[in-house]
Amino acid sequence: MPEDPTSGLIANFLEDDHRRLDRFLQAAAAHPGCVDTEAYDRFRAGLLRHIGMEEKLLLPAMHRWRGGEPLPVAAKLRLDHGALATLLMPTPIPRILATIRRILSDHNRLEEGPNGLYAICDRLPAAEMEPLLAALRTAPLVSVMRHSDSPAVMKTLEGALARAGYCLEPITTPEAVEPR
Repeated sequence: MPEDPTSGLIANFLEDDHRRLDRFLQAAAAHPGCVDTEAYDRFRAGLLRHIGMEEKLLLPAMHRWRGGEPLPVAAKLRLDHGALATLLMPTPIPRILATIRRILSDHNRLEEGPNGLYAICDRLPAAEMEPLLAALRTAPLVSVMRHSDSPAVMKTLEGALARAGYCLEPITTPEAVEPR
């Protein structure tokens, strides 16, 4: 195992996925006034897959490795995951996109770096890390539902954001963003 845990296999794999998702999100909002729905759909499915890898594989592996004790950061990560997943439900308008960016900026700092979740996972014994990395690499793609802007979705969104310590970001430009 490398001496620098930030250069470990799990960190590299998942940080590369962060960068890939960032590129999709940037491409989705590259043209003022509209959202590239193909790029956003790829971002959306990719982010849900990434969240699934962390929720179903990483956090449980760390829980087992720590003898049933969750990582202190696990609760915050799960709240962020819930908020992000809920943000993917409505149509991507500027406030939604800005809020996703804000949460990801904060959230990724908890996962990356020498003290982040991924570096901690890279400290797992090889007998744990190898099957975990194999499972991450083969995690299934996620199919997504159609967007919903119903009052129930928006109420759920507000609650998920509040539990994670966020609210919808203000609109930073006067232009409406339309899917194309």
